[in-house]
Amino acid sequence: MGDKILDYYARKDVQEAILRECKQREVGIKFGDKGYGKRPDVLLYPNDLLELAKQGATSFHISEERWKNPLDLKTGMSQKDQGALRAGWDLVIDIDCKFIEFSKLCADLIIQALKFHGVENVGLKFSGGSGFHICVPFESFPEKVNNQETKLLFPEGVRVIASYLKEMIRPYLKDKFLEISTLEEISKVAKENIRLNDKFNPFSVIEIDAILISSRHLFRAPYSINEKTGLVSIPIKEAKLFNISDAKIENVKTDIPFLVKGEPEEAKQLIVQAFDWYLKSKKDEEVEMAPQKTYSDPTEAIKADFFPPCILLLLKGVKEDGRKRGVFIFINFLKKMGWAINDIEQTLLKWNQDNGEPLREGYIRAQISWHKRQQQKILPPNCDNSAYYKGMGICKPDGLCSKIKNPVQYAIKKLSLLSQNKPKAKKSTKNKSD
Repeated sequence: MGDKILDYYARKDVQEAILRECKQREVGIKFGDKGYGKRPDVLLYPNDLLELAKQGATSFHISEERWKNPLDLKTGMSQKDQGALRAGWDLVIDIDCKFIEFSKLCADLIIQALKFHGVENVGLKFSGGSGFHICVPFESFPEKVNNQETKLLFPEGVRVIASYLKEMIRPYLKDKFLEISTLEEISKVAKENIRLNDKFNPFSVIEIDAILISSRHLFRAPYSINEKTGLVSIPIKEAKLFNISDAKIENVKTDIPFLVKGEPEEAKQLIVQAFDWYLKSKKDEEVEMAPQKTYSDPTEAIKADFFPPCILLLLKGVKEDGRKRGVFIFINFLKKMGWAINDIEQTLLKWNQDNGEPLREGYIRAQISWHKRQQQKILPPNCDNSAYYKGMGICKPDGLCSKIKNPVQYAIKKLSLLSQNKPKAKKSTKNKSD
């Protein structure tokens, strides 16, 4: 195997393919059973790979974080010092499973979920084992999220987005797994109990690494060899079309990049909604056992007369920046207002055409289609979420706004106040015999 590895890393196209993915990244070099070399390290020249392979290097691993100068990294650095040195980070989702067919299904659903949020530029590669890595480049994210610099949101940003996507695909992943296997078969290979709250948990058999991610976390570099399998971690176009023979050393082609070029703010909706979901989930956990005032869903659709100023302004249309956030707000708000999903769809399609530059109609219908399959109704973002109402320029509060935390509360409170102020019908004083 040693000569085969050396011949592989001697290929000029392989050297250049690995090197182009290493810019601004810390590199970890593994020397077979001897473990990793010194850290931090970098790769600067194509011939470095061949020289290292001659010294026994078997694989190369790179950081998710991008650094101004990786060689300035030191063990035990404070978060503040690391933040000053960090230039950015890529979202890298690690799908790990013993069974590649399950991994393919999961990777395909994750990419669908990313596209659902408007992220089109996505990198995908085979891990070299039986899983896949998915990448969204740092350039696709906004400079700030909730008034924090995005480059400082590591590893928190990766953890939050990965957890959000896991929950989003959970029901679909469950159904996909059961199409190709049975619960009995799955239970034999699961790492834990396959049931969670009496329902099949697909993540008992497949892992999406999020919690274990930490600063200076490394992943196998594209076109690097996996020592355990002898296969190469090759970038691919689609998981479902992947053929494992393409990852054999003798068959590797280096024409597909993994760390793709992103479009500015393409992933803004993704990270904003992920953090919004996370903050809501966290608040729900904190108040789960506390007594609280709840509002039941209305039996009849609440009319626009009772909507808060922000929603009324949103109904008038938005400029290019804010259209997708507007769709997210509308669907969740109107569902809580008791509107039928088909009525929401028609309202959104008309609203979309009234905007300066409409979204693709297919995007609207995809959002509606997903919500049709969701039984749970969630609140739209809270009023204090600066990425939404204030950030979109539609927060124009009136006297009632100071008494609520969410647009849904406004409508329910206004409806309640109207009911309380209605003059009560006078009781008849006529004698029943009249």
